[in-house]
Amino acid sequence: METHLLRFVERVRCLSDSDSRGDQLISSEFNLVRQKSVLMKDDYGLTTEAGGIKENVKKNRYRDILPYDQTRVCLTPTTSEYESDYINASFIKGATGSRTYIATQGPLNNTVVDFWRMIWQHNVKVIVMVCREIEMGKKKCEVYWAPTTETTTFGPFTISTFKESRPNEEIVVRTLALKYCDETRKVSHFQYTSWPDRGIPNIPDGILGMMELTRQKQSNQTDPIVIHCSAGCGRTGVICAIDYVNDLLLAQQINKDFNILDLVLELRRQRPSAVQTKEQYGFVYHMVAQMFQKVLQSQQNHTKTSDSLYINALPSKPTLKSGSLGSIGTPRKTRNPLLRPQLSNPLPQTRMNDTYAVVSKPKLQPPASSPPLFTVHHYDNANLEKTNNNALYSTVKPKNRPVSFMPHTTTPVYDGATANQTGGVGPKGTALEGYEILPVENPASQSFIDDDYEYVSNPVKDTSSPFAPGSLGFNCRVKKPKGPRDPPTEWSRTER
Repeated sequence: METHLLRFVERVRCLSDSDSRGDQLISSEFNLVRQKSVLMKDDYGLTTEAGGIKENVKKNRYRDILPYDQTRVCLTPTTSEYESDYINASFIKGATGSRTYIATQGPLNNTVVDFWRMIWQHNVKVIVMVCREIEMGKKKCEVYWAPTTETTTFGPFTISTFKESRPNEEIVVRTLALKYCDETRKVSHFQYTSWPDRGIPNIPDGILGMMELTRQKQSNQTDPIVIHCSAGCGRTGVICAIDYVNDLLLAQQINKDFNILDLVLELRRQRPSAVQTKEQYGFVYHMVAQMFQKVLQSQQNHTKTSDSLYINALPSKPTLKSGSLGSIGTPRKTRNPLLRPQLSNPLPQTRMNDTYAVVSKPKLQPPASSPPLFTVHHYDNANLEKTNNNALYSTVKPKNRPVSFMPHTTTPVYDGATANQTGGVGPKGTALEGYEILPVENPASQSFIDDDYEYVSNPVKDTSSPFAPGSLGFNCRVKKPKGPRDPPTEWSRTER
C-alpha cells in the first residue's frame, strides 16, 4: 500500500509545481464527473419521485436537490401527527458498512421534528454540521438545538444543551440530550463555522481536527453519522469523501486503482450532486494527499499509526499553510507546496452599511484577453436557475477609510420570528431572514470614482433632534456643495 500512497502524493506534488496544469486537471476531471453523473442516473435507474410529491415539495430546501428513491431515508411514524415517511436525506455507504453516513439537508422550520425523528429512529450518536445558521444574509439551516443550559421542545422531542465548547476558532462542540417519551439519549453535535458557502476553507486543518473529534465520539458504534450542510450535497459530500478514505487507510485497502474520480462518482450514485463544485473537488485532493503524507511519515519514523489518520487534530492557532507534500525527509523549507486550494467565493471584508446600491451605468467591456472577474462555478443544477445579468443595481465601494470590525460572537443567531414547527417552541433571538449581502467583485480589477461625496469622520452630534446628523452614530455621507445657487428671478417677482 505504501507504493500507492507515495504515487498519489507525488502526483499531487507535481501538479502543485504548476498551478495552471493542476487547475486544468481538476477542471477536466470534474467535468467528467458531471457527465458521468447524468449517465449514471439512467444506468442505475435512479429516480426522485418521493421528493416531488405535492405534500413533500415544501419539505425540500432546494427544489432541484432531491434524494434518490433507491437510497433515501424512510421515517417510521411516531405520533398520529407525524406519520409521513419523507425527509430529504440519503444513506451513504462507507468503507466498512452499507449505512455509514446519512447525508441530509439543513432542517427547515417545518422539518425540525422530522430531523429529530430520524436521529431517534437510527440511534444517531454524532451529528456533523458544516455550515452556519445564516450565511451571506440568507438562512442556511434552522436552529434545531437549544441554547446552552436550556431546553427546547420540538413536537414530541425535548432537546437540552448541557455543554458547549470551542476547541479552536473554527469548531463548536455541543453535548445534547434528546428525550422522547421517558427515554433520554446523548448526542454529540459538531459544527464547523469557517467553510464559506460554495467555496472552500483556506486550510484543511480545522476540518481534519473536527473529524478526529467525531471519530473519538463515534468509537466502534455502527450507527450512522449524520452529516449536513445547507443542501446536503456539496460540503456534505466532501466530509463523506475524506472520512471514507480514512476508513480505507485504516483497513489498508488503498490499491493501485484508487482515485478521487471514482470515489466521488460512488458518492453521487447515492446522494445527488455530492461534492458540488470544482473547488470542492480539488479540496478533496488536497486533504487526501495530507492524510497519505501522514501515513508515509509515520512509516518512515517507525511509529505506530493511530486509530485515526486525520492530521493536526487540534491546532492551537491556524496557519497559512501546513502539511507540505514535498519529498519525505527533506527540510520543510525546501519542500514544494501542496495543491493549493483556491477560494471560489471569498467573503468581502466590508461592513453591511459600507455597501450601497446605485443605478448601473453603461461601462466599456473589458478586452477578451482580460481574466474573468468572477470564478465560474460548474453546478449540476446550473441550467435550472436563470439569473438576470442586466440587473438594475450594482455595488459601489466606498472611499478608503479605517474599517472597524464587529467583534466575533460565539452565540448562534436564532430566528424566533416563527415557530420551529407545529407543536414546537423554539429559542428566541434576532431574525435576519431576508437580508442578502451584495456580491463584491474583485477590487483589484476595477476602480471606483466617487468624487461627488465626502465623508465626515467626526460629525458634530446634535442631540436636540433624533434625526440630526450623527445623533445615532451612523456614518454621514454628505453631498458636496456645488457652489452658491440663487433662486430663479421669477420667484422674487411681486404678484399682481
